[in-house]
Amino acid sequence: MADKVAFIGIGRMGRPMAMHLANAGYEVTVHDFVSEKADAFVAEHGGRATRTAAEASEGAHYVATCVGSDDESWDVTRGTAGAFQTMAEGSVFVDHNTMTAQAAEASAAAAAEHGIQYLDAPVSGAEELANAGELAVMIGGTEAGVAAAKPYLTAYSRTADHIGPSGHGQLTKMVNQILISANMQGLAEGVAFARKSGLDLDRAFSLLGKGSAQSWWFDHRIQRMIDGELDPVDGGIDSLMTHLGLCLNEAQRFGAALPITALIAQFNAAVHARGRGTWESPALMTLWDDRYDGSE
Repeated sequence: MADKVAFIGIGRMGRPMAMHLANAGYEVTVHDFVSEKADAFVAEHGGRATRTAAEASEGAHYVATCVGSDDESWDVTRGTAGAFQTMAEGSVFVDHNTMTAQAAEASAAAAAEHGIQYLDAPVSGAEELANAGELAVMIGGTEAGVAAAKPYLTAYSRTADHIGPSGHGQLTKMVNQILISANMQGLAEGVAFARKSGLDLDRAFSLLGKGSAQSWWFDHRIQRMIDGELDPVDGGIDSLMTHLGLCLNEAQRFGAALPITALIAQFNAAVHARGRGTWESPALMTLWDDRYDGSE
């Protein structure tokens, strides 16, 4: 397969996404703000590492990125060493960052000036599904851009659906974060209540997982919550806190009420204030679980 592709942002999500592109036979060039990450990727999976997004994107038919904030997205797209400086007319840029819808709209407009197809395409599925190549991708942009990106997206996604115009991928991701934050809040309270009431947690939650309380987060996180063995370096709390902030800002823009989401955002902020911002998102339970307050 001769297509040259670039992937910018070789972190916990971006690394496996780029890996699946390499495994699919694409010629992959990678870039990361932390150059050691890109170098380590090349040492394991081949390809080439560069020191700028512009260098990585030169000659690439497909460029994808998975970095962080609006500012980081701007830097790797429209910045002085950004991908738009070197991408060829007719190529496609797929922005997997979770950011504001306005930033996606601005990047789409800038890309159009260069003749580049730009898609805002945040993902859902956590690290497990990134590793398995089974992410769900929600896409904002043009139909032509989606058609151009589809062959590449299939390397690391289970489903990649076109939602609407630029920015709508980000808005759909915000709905996703509203839903999963409520799910996580329910799991945290459920585990705390079950422990306090003396239930056999393994038996109770094994049964509950077979009924209507079942969810992806239930299936993949409940045992660690029961055992009190949470990942302290996943970064889920800080990530979710940032994402819920995006939701609340957009809700204000559209005049939408998100009272429960606002409350859950405060709970995540409280976990961060206790020094657990780097923990995985089920660490929300530590606000109510006395295993984490020194009383046990």
